[in-house]
Amino acid sequence: MDIGSPLGNATAEDFGKRVKSAVFWRSGTQILSQLVSWGATLAVIRILEPGDYGLFAMTSVVLVFLNFLNGYGFVSALIQSETVEPIRIRQAFGMLILLNAGLAAIQFFAVAPLAAAYYGESVVGEMLRWQSLIYLSTPFLILPEAMLTRNLDFKKPAIVNLTSAFVGAAVALGMAFNGYGVWTLVFAPIAIFWTRAIALMIATRFWVRPSFNFKGAGSIFSFGTMMLVAHGFWIIQSQCDIFIAGRAFDNHHLGLYAEALFLTQIFAAKFVPPLNEVAFPAYARLQNDRAALSAGFLKAVRLIMLISCPLYLGMAVTAQPLVDVVMGPKWTEAAPLVAILALAMPVMTLHILFAPALNALGLPSVVVRNSIFGAILMPSVYLFAVQYGADGLAWGWLVAFPILLAFTIYQARPHIGFDVSGLVTAVLPGLTAAGVMAAFVWAVDTMILMPMWPEVPAFFHLAVLAATGGLAYTAMLWFGARATFMEVVNLLVKRKPPEPVTL
Repeated sequence: MDIGSPLGNATAEDFGKRVKSAVFWRSGTQILSQLVSWGATLAVIRILEPGDYGLFAMTSVVLVFLNFLNGYGFVSALIQSETVEPIRIRQAFGMLILLNAGLAAIQFFAVAPLAAAYYGESVVGEMLRWQSLIYLSTPFLILPEAMLTRNLDFKKPAIVNLTSAFVGAAVALGMAFNGYGVWTLVFAPIAIFWTRAIALMIATRFWVRPSFNFKGAGSIFSFGTMMLVAHGFWIIQSQCDIFIAGRAFDNHHLGLYAEALFLTQIFAAKFVPPLNEVAFPAYARLQNDRAALSAGFLKAVRLIMLISCPLYLGMAVTAQPLVDVVMGPKWTEAAPLVAILALAMPVMTLHILFAPALNALGLPSVVVRNSIFGAILMPSVYLFAVQYGADGLAWGWLVAFPILLAFTIYQARPHIGFDVSGLVTAVLPGLTAAGVMAAFVWAVDTMILMPMWPEVPAFFHLAVLAATGGLAYTAMLWFGARATFMEVVNLLVKRKPPEPVTL
């Protein structure tokens, strides 16, 4: 396996091709694998009860919180470095094995009983003991994948992720249909993680002997520790709502809130992180060309907001038929939560685009400051909002995230090199067109569709609103921001250059 720096002597054109190929394999297969996962997830949602998802949300908080200690920050140091010596790979492998074996033991023997006592649910402890198997797969998964990421080689991990999605879907559907209830949500992820780990080791021939002698690994420790701290505070700000609600709500209402959050975060949580994985090594190669990095960052913001804004504002105005169609009638109480949370998600999406650029510049300390601010702000808002129930908690997102985004922009602007007007210019096309689209869809729904067909079937209702929104958004971009619209078209449709004219 090549662990050097193959991109070091590449031309700008070659580098651009590598980035485009990486985006294709990482995001393209991500879409396909997510379609497989969502198909299984939506089938399982219709079989299981909201209370099952409430219990799973309780264990998820623990898993996500402990998982930030899995050592990915040390692996990120290898991606960020311009060259990597073979001994550093072995040392990183040794660090990962020690860390994750320790995490598995801590969760099995200590955290599981404490979590069961905190939530007052003994089954939570049993679930967490089985879920400790996930950590043991981590060293064999993230290191080979990270080294491929460093070289912008996303083809092999993309194929592996697609394979694991099929395995996870098969396990989930098999267990759900056979009445295993909440245990479906425990063993399907375990199957996915171990499939990915085994397949990646085989596909990359990553036969590396770990080293537990960490002499000379100071750079890995320092960068990785900063990444670890930043991610730890990010976990606090992103999981504290479920942690707080776990004791304030019953399992049913916690499940409604958790799955409303899952539905609204699909794009921000499933599609943006893979793009950030491509952006991190790409930005790292441009860290000495600040103008190019800034331009690339603003272009990424512009394109991603063109997708996220209509998706989320459309979700907000179609929440009721969307929930009825996608999740089923037993989840209809989640629709108001979806409508509120969807309004906050464009802000969250923009916020998470900053981290890869800052990390690529070797500035994880800035990300740490942003995460610390969020870890103070978000729990403070949620502790106040939770007394107003699940709706109050959802409104807490709309209050807290714009404040966090403003702080992040203030911290990041001088380092990435953009100005606020440039950022606003990048965001406005998508946001403006999506806002007009959402208003038009709402008007069609409340003034035309519902008065004419008050008992309209949910699927037909959603299809009409989605078609109306799609046409309205496309028209807005075509007549109001045609250059931006064509930029997206040219990105999605690879066009051949014109043939030279011979006289």
